[in-house]
Amino acid sequence: MHDYIIAVDVGTGSARAGLFDLKGAQIARDVAPISLTQPRERHLEQDSEEIWEAVCRAVRSVVDKAGIAPETVRAIGFDATCSLVVRDRDGKPLSISTTGRTNLDTLLWMDHRAVEQAERCNATGDPLLDRYGGRLSAEMQVPKLLWLKEEMPDTWERAGFMFDLSDYLTWRATGSTRRGHSPLASKWGFGPKAPGEAPRDFYALVGLDDVVERAALPESTLMATEAVGNLSDEAAGQLGLTTGCRVAPGLIDAYAGTIALFSLPEVLSKDRLETHLALIAGTSSCVVQLTRQSVQAEGCWGAFRDVAIAGLWLTEAGQSASGALLDHILQTHPAGGDPSRARHAQILDHIAERIADEGPGYGLPIHVLPDFHGTRSPTTDPDLTGSLTGMTLDRSFESLCRLYWRTCVALACGIRHIIAHMPGEPGRVATLAIAGGFSNHPLIPQLYADAIGCTVLTPVDQDAVLLGTAQHAAVTAGLFADIAAAGSAMTIRMRSTTPNPARRNFYERDYAALMTMMRHRAELALLQDGDSLGLHEAK
Repeated sequence: MHDYIIAVDVGTGSARAGLFDLKGAQIARDVAPISLTQPRERHLEQDSEEIWEAVCRAVRSVVDKAGIAPETVRAIGFDATCSLVVRDRDGKPLSISTTGRTNLDTLLWMDHRAVEQAERCNATGDPLLDRYGGRLSAEMQVPKLLWLKEEMPDTWERAGFMFDLSDYLTWRATGSTRRGHSPLASKWGFGPKAPGEAPRDFYALVGLDDVVERAALPESTLMATEAVGNLSDEAAGQLGLTTGCRVAPGLIDAYAGTIALFSLPEVLSKDRLETHLALIAGTSSCVVQLTRQSVQAEGCWGAFRDVAIAGLWLTEAGQSASGALLDHILQTHPAGGDPSRARHAQILDHIAERIADEGPGYGLPIHVLPDFHGTRSPTTDPDLTGSLTGMTLDRSFESLCRLYWRTCVALACGIRHIIAHMPGEPGRVATLAIAGGFSNHPLIPQLYADAIGCTVLTPVDQDAVLLGTAQHAAVTAGLFADIAAAGSAMTIRMRSTTPNPARRNFYERDYAALMTMMRHRAELALLQDGDSLGLHEAK
């Protein structure tokens, strides 16, 4: 009888489940959609009951597709976006929405309603902020919790549980409030090494002295290799599994991808950590490095130890909107349409044909500053904006493709800019492993290889985020001694793309254009403040 692992990844718009064997083969995969509500600017909300139902549908589907006996699933792991779920003392949904809709109990990760609260937290100058590049982001949980306490006091008074989304999923699966180190260390301020302790002094400093009790937070986090427990009777029935199935601690979704992309034997065993990075792309993009010692830099989150691979320190930087920006381009351009995967693929296929005819300058003179949802790195500022130049009144499909491609180029140059500000020696990056988003289209790895100047690795017929979650679950179930052993057995297969030297100059100019647009944005911001330039005297 074979043993299997199920991995569940909950993203911004869907829940994905993958069934893996202990050699890393993805036997079955299913996706269930999740809706999103945006009642006002910066407010993005979801229904955690709908999320759990989507998870259950996807898990039952992969078991059915594979035709396996439920008792052969030895472990299940969950990764998710860093959304915030709020429940009352009976564990029932508690509204976080200004609409009052009781089913909307989840603040999406990219909700930016807590910008003012984040600024006040940052003004404290507390040493804890050093672990977040000097500034908490409005996407993190502490500012969101403070917003809830100040703006929705009734919700705060009635709260009995508050979870990072991945911890909510393990709670639904087991009934246990034990929580993973991955979300608590990186998004809640818990100690950076597992088991991390609750930051009670910092909570009190920013006005959250009662949050540990309101949220039912633990005093410390679970070790990365320690299971939360087994599936409860109720959850086993809902998922179509058995109570013999072990449940791994929840992971931040990008960190799940990091596990798979760093578990390559040649990376861990040959000590290539210093020259290897991972880029997990999706609605946003995260650039992740793992090191044996703690390193920090302004605009980077971390270092946190044990949040992905036990014993290694993780530092993260990234873009607030990448896939979301490409979706936005499709939704707002007259020739765009529904931002489905098929539509994105059609556009990329057309661009590939045009580049073959016109060369890498396709789409010029369009340039894009891609910060349409603020920035994470190297500057943490949710209020920064993006811009376009070189546009005309052309409404054709060809004009859409040109804008789309130039947006892709800007995103790639933005990642180069971010990497340059991460800890470590300049030019040290030899390999960048990319997963998620549209990284499986051959245009994308070649673009990033050319724009950044390093070899790009992409998974072959495997979902890296799901595989990383499966490897993590297999270790916590005792099927492997550690991630190195799991990575060796459940190997991720990678395709290599090397830079094209003939295109390097094109992307050097694009990178220079991006830096110019950033400077112009700063200059325009000064012009808006007329007093700073004495413009009031010229009127």
